[in-house]
Amino acid sequence: MSQSEKNGLTYSDAGVDIDAGNLMVEKIKPHVRSTRRPGADGEIGGFGGLFDLKAAGFTDPVLVAANDGVGTKLKIAIDANKHDTVGIDLVAMCVNDLVVQGAEPLFFLDYFATGKLDPDQGASIVGGIAAGCREAGCALIGGETAEMPGMYSGGDYDLAGFAVGAAERGQLLPAGDIAEGDIILGLASSGVHSNGYSLVRKIVSLSGLAWDAPAPFGEGTLADVLMTPTRIYVKPLLKAIRETGAIKALAHITGGGFPENIPRVLPKHLAAEIDLDSIKAPAVFSWLARTGGVAANEMLRTFNCGVGMIAVVSAEDAAKVTAALEAEGETIFPLGRMVAREDGAAGTIYKGTLAL
Repeated sequence: MSQSEKNGLTYSDAGVDIDAGNLMVEKIKPHVRSTRRPGADGEIGGFGGLFDLKAAGFTDPVLVAANDGVGTKLKIAIDANKHDTVGIDLVAMCVNDLVVQGAEPLFFLDYFATGKLDPDQGASIVGGIAAGCREAGCALIGGETAEMPGMYSGGDYDLAGFAVGAAERGQLLPAGDIAEGDIILGLASSGVHSNGYSLVRKIVSLSGLAWDAPAPFGEGTLADVLMTPTRIYVKPLLKAIRETGAIKALAHITGGGFPENIPRVLPKHLAAEIDLDSIKAPAVFSWLARTGGVAANEMLRTFNCGVGMIAVVSAEDAAKVTAALEAEGETIFPLGRMVAREDGAAGTIYKGTLAL
């Protein structure tokens, strides 16, 4: 081999295609433009995204930030070659964490890493991110696409999302007046959302079903039903917070289920008493529990079991808050109440039986 041949390598020879990256940026520009909102009207392509808090209508805001991923739900997207909805999940997991603190999501950034960039696949993923941003009312103001041969094999990729929101000073949740006897309202989930998918994939493997097999618990293929995007609760909750002024606390039911997420928003002297009889778990959870032999307590600490979000309100405000959320299309049900908590006791206690 001559010296010139040895020194003639390009970045493309190493597996990184700059032209593919540029093509993807052009493909996603219309998606990004579709998420514009007051405060954000720039184009992507600069070194950083800009946001004008004053133009967004805030006077004395506190910023709230959250980041998350989609987890191994991505493996189903990759195996089933279905990439158009995981971006919605990515946004949902971040913005739902903002709204539980009373914050309005303002802008979002994504990180997309893959071994070999396919501009069409990348654009499909970002199209889902833009759809999630529109649903949450936040602007997609930037992101990073990383092509990293040797780090990711085959068609594998990973996603991470970063969201920033704001609330006027003094209006953050949880409020300081949560009291014994307050009512816990459940907001129905759209399905498994984006938690517990390592267990989901293990159970599907045990079942012997292929991703394109008809789902035993819903319409469509197994992949279609399990890829149902995480519900975005932002606009209904913000409307209810602002219209009623009666929501004391919110908790997003993600990894760790009820016992890990609900106590995060409660004072140490109170526990959430959950009436399991009130939960109408979607059929997918019954199938997972039955097929995997998963005990009810394990289901409750791994999955949302049909409850994607909870709200704490006073007993006299429960009907008003329920009506406000139902008017925005949410399915609401009384889930339990706040009770006194003994020192060292669990922050979540159960009565009744989870119907699986």
